Amino acid sequence: MTARSNLSMRPGLPGIPLARRRQRLDIPRDMDMAQGLSVAEQQPGVGEAFDVILKPVPHRELAAEVADRLTEIRIDENLFAIGRAEAPFDTSPPEAVAQLSRRHARIFIEHGFVYIADLASKNGTAVNGTPVRDTPARLRNDDVISFGSRLSYRVQFAPRTRRLNAPRAVGVTLLPQRDDLGLQPIELAQFPFLISKTDDTFARYRERYPHQVNYVSRRHAHVFVKGGAPFVEDLGSTNGTFVNGERLGASAVELKNGDTVAFGGSHFGYSVHVHGDEGESTLTEMAQAQAQSMQTEEPDGDKTTFVGSAHSFLDIFCVDQAAAREDEVNEEAQQKPAEESRAVARTAQRGKFALFVGELRKVLASDDRRAARRTRIIVAGVLAAMVAIGATLFFAGSPERQARSLMAHGEFAEAASVTNAYLQSHPQDAHFASMNTEAVLKSDVPRWLAAMKKGDFAGADEIIAQMRALSEHNPDVHSLLDELQWIGKLESFVMSRGGADAPIHIYGDEPRIGAILKHWEADASGHQRDLDRIAGYVPEFRDPYALALSHLRKLQSDDSVYLAAIDRLDASIVKSLGQDDLDAINATLKDYADKYPRLAGLDRVRADLDAYSGLRRNLGGASLAPLAGSVTKANFSTPPFQEKLRQMSASQLPPPDVLAQYAVVADAWNHGKSAQAIDALQKLPQGTWSPMVQKELAHKKAIAAQFSDLQKARGTKGYEDALLSFYETLDLDSDTYYAQAVAPEVASLKDKAIGRAQGLMAQAQTSWQQYRTNGGIGGSQRLESGVSDAFRTQARLLSDAEDAATRGMRIFRQVKADSATAKWSTLASEIGTEADLQRRSLQDLRMVLEPGLLNTKLSLIGGGTSSEERRTP
Repeated sequence: MTARSNLSMRPGLPGIPLARRRQRLDIPRDMDMAQGLSVAEQQPGVGEAFDVILKPVPHRELAAEVADRLTEIRIDENLFAIGRAEAPFDTSPPEAVAQLSRRHARIFIEHGFVYIADLASKNGTAVNGTPVRDTPARLRNDDVISFGSRLSYRVQFAPRTRRLNAPRAVGVTLLPQRDDLGLQPIELAQFPFLISKTDDTFARYRERYPHQVNYVSRRHAHVFVKGGAPFVEDLGSTNGTFVNGERLGASAVELKNGDTVAFGGSHFGYSVHVHGDEGESTLTEMAQAQAQSMQTEEPDGDKTTFVGSAHSFLDIFCVDQAAAREDEVNEEAQQKPAEESRAVARTAQRGKFALFVGELRKVLASDDRRAARRTRIIVAGVLAAMVAIGATLFFAGSPERQARSLMAHGEFAEAASVTNAYLQSHPQDAHFASMNTEAVLKSDVPRWLAAMKKGDFAGADEIIAQMRALSEHNPDVHSLLDELQWIGKLESFVMSRGGADAPIHIYGDEPRIGAILKHWEADASGHQRDLDRIAGYVPEFRDPYALALSHLRKLQSDDSVYLAAIDRLDASIVKSLGQDDLDAINATLKDYADKYPRLAGLDRVRADLDAYSGLRRNLGGASLAPLAGSVTKANFSTPPFQEKLRQMSASQLPPPDVLAQYAVVADAWNHGKSAQAIDALQKLPQGTWSPMVQKELAHKKAIAAQFSDLQKARGTKGYEDALLSFYETLDLDSDTYYAQAVAPEVASLKDKAIGRAQGLMAQAQTSWQQYRTNGGIGGSQRLESGVSDAFRTQARLLSDAEDAATRGMRIFRQVKADSATAKWSTLASEIGTEADLQRRSLQDLRMVLEPGLLNTKLSLIGGGTSSEERRTP
């Protein structure tokens, strides 16, 4: 006898490719990788031995004493049968297991994951309220499984209990009972083994025995090992499985040495030989013989089919409803059971009816005519009452029949409306609530998915609103609709940003990301159970659901990296603003831009920083005009600068009424009404801005006096020098009226003006070089309790350099001497930067230095009225 290896025989499920079926069941492609697990929980690892514990869950329909008699079930095998006649349900309280079918469900473990399959039970199987249909459902720790409406268990995983006597390895050889059919022996070394006409074990005979092969169903039966012994179980095949001539019922039967087993009739009949430890040597011999047999082109008839790899329980229990239609009916296998069942049914019907008629005849047969008449009247009344009660029951059940009929015809929206209306008056009816849940989801989730796919999120929200209306009286649906709405917000956010890998915008994306994650993290396992329920009713939801979880994981990653970085950056900006350390903010922004390439929105922070720098600079200016302009235009877009502006408005910046009065001053001054402008300026309320008002008042008085003197000097010998000196003192931003008044004459003196500007810039350069040679103004000088000669000297040099550079650059710009402007702009910038730095550093000491001393030092650097006096010709 030769051996033939058939290691790759694993029949696929009709119409459902294995890869797609695994995807529907949420099975990772790589079973050895934990990445296939849910983000919400961890399952036992592949290869880790564990038991499944079923703990009874009390139900309101069961009396307390009945519920107390239900015991905990520990499953330490890869397959566990659930049915009325299966242990331990066969010894459970009858009230608890009344809704169990004889062949109700199966729990099995595969690849380290636990599944439950319903076997077309009458009262159904559910996981967390979601019915288990044709496809096995995955079980997770803490899930609740229900069989009918009374019997429920909570699933828990526990480490595998150590067995003292581990079951020995077992093998099964099936030898054909007939030698004339050319059937090959079947050697089973791995379990479970699926009997299927699509498997090569039987499909190889299709050309020779087409009808006999077609008597075998696609999911006919399976052989598995339990407690170290082989069992065979029929899977609801069309033509049955027979052991020792008896057709199998709802339960599996142990196979023993010498038994006979047949599939679909007598053609595929085999004698059973069970072997233990010697199975390994048997397999070795057959594997060696296989190599010899493969050298011949034509196989002999006495070869053995060696099945060396196990089938999948997922194939075994994943039902295709259309598969049975392809099976031929073997009348020989069907006849006897059918006749017996019909005979029993007829006998029972005749017996009950005959008993009723006999009793009724006895009642009506009486010698007393009056008594008989009264009896007939009573019986007629009873029959009428029975008819009325029957009619009442019939019509009372009409909503359920109507709903079931609508569901069967795919009219889910109408079924949802019917069940919702019934629940309005019967809110506690769990059966109608379950039907309403299924109808609402099947009716509108596909439409919701279509809207989501198109990016029509407003339309998706409208569909959810319609679903809420169809389930108004069914609270069970509300949490499911909340999950759909949450996915809508998640996907809308992801798409609006440009995808899951799009940049994270500081001060923009954090609230939405936080809200999305907060919802999920409040009850991750509960949300996942609800989403699994939706996928159980609407399988096409599974792919968008998986995509949403992928996007969720990306947001969780962004939360831990980018949102944490944003929090740190925000804290750093707030701290630096409190210290007025604007240079530190610039350095921090550059550092974060380099470290976090997906961090966007930093340009908004930089824009606010520039605007704030101008505002701070104008606080120490010589005129209220720039500050008023900065306050009017201040429109910060980031929270730290918005808060800083609020603080400054409360204590440092002029209020709106002061700004309104100053607008009158500016208007009068811009129209040459110097006396009116000076008078209004003197009437401004006092405040932190008063030093600037005093400086501006001195400036405006000096400009008005000089302009008057200039008009009187027109035509005299020193007029041109007086004109240029006057022009130097003008602020081109606020003294526009006077600048325009003398502009034509200054333009005619362009060469002389350029020469004057060159002289001013040379003067600025000399003062600046001397300032730097002396070492600038150090921190110890700023902290002095008085004004030392060293501080006074350095402050005068810096102030003179800034004043001369400002006047010179102003002339260059006015006469449009671009080449000269470019030449001296670097020097002017260096001097201005140092002057601003010294003023800011002194302002930082306002809590340390006495106010009068601070003002004196600031005025020496260029913030006092003396500068105006020096600039006055």
